[in-house]
Amino acid sequence: QVQLVESGGGLVQPGGSLRLSCTTSGSSSSFYAMGWHRQAPGKQRELVARMWSNGLTNYADSVKGRFTISRDNAKNTVYLQMDSVKPDDMAAYYCYAYSAAHGREYWGQGTQVTVSS
Repeated sequence: QVQLVESGGGLVQPGGSLRLSCTTSGSSSSFYAMGWHRQAPGKQRELVARMWSNGLTNYADSVKGRFTISRDNAKNTVYLQMDSVKPDDMAAYYCYAYSAAHGREYWGQGTQVTVSS
């Protein structure tokens, strides 16, 4: 069973930075796509950033230019570097990975990002 474990969430001031990490129990290079979603209270879960196995990335318009997704397959880890954080970024952040071989997505348990001065 594939497991995704997030870390790095916490309290950050507006304008500050935070880096989220997601480590997989299996080889991250085997996933067709890995990325991050987030969900704020009362809102739907939304895609934040995604990286495909060929290195291409997608970002939500709201985070373009501020967030950066990266993968380190040697460490089976995907990162989300969050810079110039805004109050609207406050949410639970979920790592996900899509396995084409298994035809399914896997999700982490979520890590909370709180933006407050």
